[in-house]
Amino acid sequence: MKQFFKYVLATVTGLLIMGLLSLIITIVSLIGMLNTSTVKVEDNSVLVLKLNGQLSERASRSPLSGLIGNGATENIGLDEILRAIQRAKENDRVKGIYIEAGALSGASPAMLQEIRQALLDFKTSKKFIAAYGDFYTQGAYYISSVADSLLINPQGMIDWKGLAMQSVYYKDLLDKLGVHMEIFKVGTYKSAVEPYFLNEMSEANKEQITTFSTEIWNQMLKEVATSRKLTAEKLNTLADTAMMFQEATFYKTSKMVDRLAYSDEVPQMLCRMMDVKEKKDYNTISVQDLAASAAAEPKGTSGNIVAVYYASGSIVDEVSSGFSSGDEIASPKVIKDLRKLAEDDDVKAVVLRVNSPGGSAYASEQIWHEIMNLKAKKPVVVSMGGMAASGGYYISCSADWIVAEPTTLTGSIGIFGTFPVADELLNQKIGVHFQTVKTNKYADFGDFSREMNEGERMVMQNYVNRGYELFTKRCADGRKMKQSDIKKIAEGRVWSGEHAKQLGLVDQLGNLNDAIAVAKKRAKTDNCTVLSYPAKQGMFESLLNEVSGNSYADAQLQQTLGDFYGFFRSLQHIDRRGNVHAQLPYHFIFNL
Repeated sequence: MKQFFKYVLATVTGLLIMGLLSLIITIVSLIGMLNTSTVKVEDNSVLVLKLNGQLSERASRSPLSGLIGNGATENIGLDEILRAIQRAKENDRVKGIYIEAGALSGASPAMLQEIRQALLDFKTSKKFIAAYGDFYTQGAYYISSVADSLLINPQGMIDWKGLAMQSVYYKDLLDKLGVHMEIFKVGTYKSAVEPYFLNEMSEANKEQITTFSTEIWNQMLKEVATSRKLTAEKLNTLADTAMMFQEATFYKTSKMVDRLAYSDEVPQMLCRMMDVKEKKDYNTISVQDLAASAAAEPKGTSGNIVAVYYASGSIVDEVSSGFSSGDEIASPKVIKDLRKLAEDDDVKAVVLRVNSPGGSAYASEQIWHEIMNLKAKKPVVVSMGGMAASGGYYISCSADWIVAEPTTLTGSIGIFGTFPVADELLNQKIGVHFQTVKTNKYADFGDFSREMNEGERMVMQNYVNRGYELFTKRCADGRKMKQSDIKKIAEGRVWSGEHAKQLGLVDQLGNLNDAIAVAKKRAKTDNCTVLSYPAKQGMFESLLNEVSGNSYADAQLQQTLGDFYGFFRSLQHIDRRGNVHAQLPYHFIFNL
C-alpha cells in the first residue's frame, strides 16, 4: 500500500509539473500573440532586413525555441520579407531599409530574385536602401547590390565567384553494401536516378545543368551590373579573381562597394540618409514586426477573396507523422484544401504558389485532377517559386496562366521508377537466405531479396512508359500544344524560367505579385482581399507539436544541415513516395 501511494504521489506531481509548464508556455505564447497584433510603427523608422538564417516560402514560429531564447532555429519566411518591404513602401513612417548582410541557407536563385525585385520596387517610393556586411555571400551581395549605399568591413569579404551546382553520387557505396537499384525511366535528361548507377554526371545531365546555370548567372550579372553601374563582362572577370580572398580595398576600387566602414559607423550613415542628428532620433523595426503591422492604406473588403495557396516541398502520397509537414505537398491534404476553396463562393480566384522538385507521380496526378475541378469553377493562376519541376510542373501545367521567375527551375517533364535489390547484401554479406512459394507468376513482384526477371522488368518499363505518355498529354492539354511538340522539349530536361517562357511552358516572367494581379484581372475584381492558405498552425496545435518535439527537432535539423536539409527530407520521404516518381534531381545543391 505504501508503494501504491508513492506511485500515485509521483504521478500527481508529474501531472502538476506538466500542467504548470503548459500554462507558462500558453501565457508566453498569448503575450507574444498580443504583442504581434498590436505592433505600432514609430515615426522615423528603418526596416532592418537581416539576410541570415534559413529561408523558406512561409515563415514558421516555434514557441519552444522562443521560450528558451534560441531564435536561431526559426526560419525566415519569404512571404514575411515581401510583405514587410511592401509595408515599408506604403508607410510614411518608414524612411528606408537597412540590409544587414549574412548567409541565407535554403535560398534558391528565384527566391533571392523575388526579394531583389521587391527592393527595386521599394526604391520607386524615393526612400533609401543602405547595406552593410562583414561578409557577403554571393546571394546576399546579389540582393544588397540594389542599395544606394553599400558598405563592407575593412577586413570583410565578398564571395563573388559564379554559380556551381553539385550532385551527390553513391553507386560505389551501394556496391560496397551489396545493393543495387533496378532503374526504369523515360527521358534522356531525367537524371534523378543517375546517382544509383553512375559515379559522375552523364553528358546529357551536364549539358542541361550548364545551360540553365549559365542562364541564371547571366541574369544575375545583368541585374547587378545595372545596379552597380558596371558591365556584366567586368563582373564576370571579377568573379574569376577569387574575390573572397582579395583585400577589402579591392572591392572599393572595383566599385563592388561604396565605402569601407566598421559596424559602429552604420548608425552615422543612417543618420545622414535620414537627415537626423543622432541615433536616438530614428527607430528600427524588424521584418516580422513590420509584416505583422496593419497596412498603411487598408484595401476595401468587399467579401471577394483571391486565395494564395502555398504548395511547397516534395510531393508525397500521405501526410507526414513525426517531423513538421511544412515542406511537403501531401496530396490528401492539398486535395481537401483545394476542394474547400472551390466550394467557397467568396474565393473568386486561386493563385497556386508552387515551389517543388516533384515527387510521387500518383500524388501529382491526383492533385492535377483536383486543380482541374477547381479551374472549372474559378480562375487558377500558378506562381512558380524556386522550382516547379517534374511533379511540380505536372500540378502547374493545367492552370489558366503560369507566371515564373527568370531563374525558376521548371520543366523536367519525365518519369522514373526504382526498385532496390539487396540479394548480395542479404545472401552473401549477411548470410540471410530466402525461399518463396507462390501460386502465380508475379505474386512476389518487388521482392528485394532477388534480381528482377525479364518479364518483371518489361512490365515495369511499360508502366513507366504509360506514365510518361500521361504526363506529356497533361502538359499538352494544359498548354494547348501538340503532344509531339511537348515531347521535343520534355525528356526530363530542366529549363530556366526564362527559357521555359520561350518554349511555351510558362506564360509570363514575373513574381507572386504579378500572378496575383493576373488572378484579379481574370476574376474581374480589383476590390478584393488577398489571403494565404493553408492556414498556419494555431497556438495550441503548435504547442502540441512542440511538446512532441517534432517542430523543434525539425527546426534544429534545418538550421544544422542548411542547404543539405532538402536532401535529408527527400531520404525521409523515400518510403512514402511509392516506386514511380516525377521528380527533379533532389540532390542538386546550388552553391550561392
